[in-house]
Amino acid sequence: MLGLDAYLHGSGLDAKLLELVKLRASQINGCAYCIDMHWKEARAAGESEQRLYGLDAWREAPYYDERERAALEWTEALTRITDGHVPDAVFEAVRPHFSERELVDLSWVVAAINAWNRVAIAMRSVAGSYRVRSLAGG
Repeated sequence: MLGLDAYLHGSGLDAKLLELVKLRASQINGCAYCIDMHWKEARAAGESEQRLYGLDAWREAPYYDERERAALEWTEALTRITDGHVPDAVFEAVRPHFSERELVDLSWVVAAINAWNRVAIAMRSVAGSYRVRSLAGG
């Protein structure tokens, strides 16, 4: 999992987008530890408080661009996969905003955070203890 995370952080997908996706999936899954972690990481990556506070209602908020909206829609569809398959309309909506490789990478981001959420919830990880890693990579 750590190797996958390292690959994804070097994949070329924007760091702020990665954190928005991870935060949104964690909100859906109710993982307090991961919400805390990815909120802090998003702020460290330069994300605004306004966009983070509005993330749960991203469809109604005007401050997410089309690429971000496509990624968030994709994140929700993959995270809620038990509701059924990813709708064709969601797949068609995300494709113009991401190359094939980017969409595969984005899918792995969503799969990874869903796995991390499940582990953190199962292990009763306590929210609030996470410290942002240094921007130098430590």
